[in-house]
Amino acid sequence: MKKISLTGIKPTGDLHIGNYFGAIKPALELAKEYDARYFIADYHALNSMKNPAELGSTIRHVAAGWLASGLDPEKVIFYRQSSIPEVFELTTMLMAFTAKGLMNRAHAYKAAVQINTEKDGDMDAGINMGLFTYPVLMAADIILFDSDVVPVGMDQVQHIEIAQDIAQSVNANYGKQVLKVPQAIVQEEVAVVPGLDGRKMSKSYNNVIPLFAPEKTLRKTIMRIVTNSQSVQEPKNPEVCQIFQLYKLFTDTDEQASLASRYRSGGMGWGEAKEELFRVVNTRLSPVRERYNAIMADIPSLEKILEQGAQKARPIAAATVKRFRKAAGID
Repeated sequence: MKKISLTGIKPTGDLHIGNYFGAIKPALELAKEYDARYFIADYHALNSMKNPAELGSTIRHVAAGWLASGLDPEKVIFYRQSSIPEVFELTTMLMAFTAKGLMNRAHAYKAAVQINTEKDGDMDAGINMGLFTYPVLMAADIILFDSDVVPVGMDQVQHIEIAQDIAQSVNANYGKQVLKVPQAIVQEEVAVVPGLDGRKMSKSYNNVIPLFAPEKTLRKTIMRIVTNSQSVQEPKNPEVCQIFQLYKLFTDTDEQASLASRYRSGGMGWGEAKEELFRVVNTRLSPVRERYNAIMADIPSLEKILEQGAQKARPIAAATVKRFRKAAGID
């Protein structure tokens, strides 16, 4: 029997190629080895996204983006967090086993408090209970589905450690394994994708290449990549060029060697290098973009996929809650 992996997908706006290579692609690879579950974390998004039209649109965009990128709902479980009421029942039960001090040490809360403190304001200004208890809801997401592993970056390991602490507290209280204790898979080899300005690609830096942009927009965006003042004839070092680093993500070693040779020999300007990048990116993304547009053109079918995923997920979730309720003496 395969072990179970769980991936939470927070709907946070338009997807870009940094999301694809840094999160989507490695997360989808897990389905080859694990019994994989993926969910849209819409209640988590509610902490920061209060506009209903924006949140609804973002949920659909992100779900369509993962499906277009290769997520197969016939082979994995793909659902919306808000469609699983057991998530919130388990969250309430886990609250009874979660120390407030554990929440005080959570990175997101501490960061928000620090910002307020630096402004000499109320330390809890603008901090809602959704943010403060965010790690408990995340623990419920993970524990509810008997997850063996959760893929995370190094900056998110604390969330898994908190889930472990809470599950272990429950098990210790009842003297048996009521809840499975999850483990983190730290994705150390995930690609760091450079943005238009050479920094890590991020919406906060406004330096992204959209994943589903129309061809003309894609080309225009790539042509905005910042370069130095080297002339056409000067040899160039591909290893310190973000154009080449992006090119490597979309090509095989022979293509990379060929372009690197042209860099080093001189005679190729930055405009030509950008055209080469556009060519390979557009070739790779065109079928993905077409799948995405087709999915977004049929929202009822997209909603049906998520509903069917929830139907698969709920019996698993109900079994965990039932086991916990029985141990607690509630059933």
